[in-house]
Amino acid sequence: MIPSPGLPANFRTAYHEVVASSLQRLKSAAGRVASLTEGIIMSQRINGFAQSPELFKKFVEFGMLVKSGSIEESTLNLVDIRASQLNGCGFCLDMHVKQAKIQGERELRLHHVAIWRESALFSPRERAALAWTEVLTHLPAQGVPDDVYERVRTQYSEKELTELSFAIMAINGWNRLNVGFRTVPGSADKAYGLDKANLS
Repeated sequence: MIPSPGLPANFRTAYHEVVASSLQRLKSAAGRVASLTEGIIMSQRINGFAQSPELFKKFVEFGMLVKSGSIEESTLNLVDIRASQLNGCGFCLDMHVKQAKIQGERELRLHHVAIWRESALFSPRERAALAWTEVLTHLPAQGVPDDVYERVRTQYSEKELTELSFAIMAINGWNRLNVGFRTVPGSADKAYGLDKANLS
């Protein structure tokens, strides 16, 4: 809002003084916000994978073995995304959302992973996998409840549930490494071909 030229000069002067003072306060506030958020941009602590290449190689091999099992690739993608959300792993979440998109996953389903209980976009088998992911990622103090286990067993054989559990174990391991070392989301896109997802 700009004061009318017809108003008294002293009013216009006072108005401009108030505006100038407000702008100065905004600049000062912006400076404080910038100083507070300066350290928020993630920078990697150490490259743990370069430090322990043999362990990294074996863990990758373990992950590839998990992926070659009986659980559908699309379900494993959902598992990876949900565990990464729960663990707050930006690197893994970024990676597996892009990976799922490249493999043809619908974008709306990716948005709905965090609200899968309320969403109608997931099959009973996928919902069981997501429930099992949550309970094994955030283990209850008294262990996994029988009702959760029985509900998941209606969708998975003993062998399948074992393989699903190994998959959940794998992504939780990657989450902990990448959260601990603050691996930067998107930093390995070219190495893993994830730039093909066209997400930026």
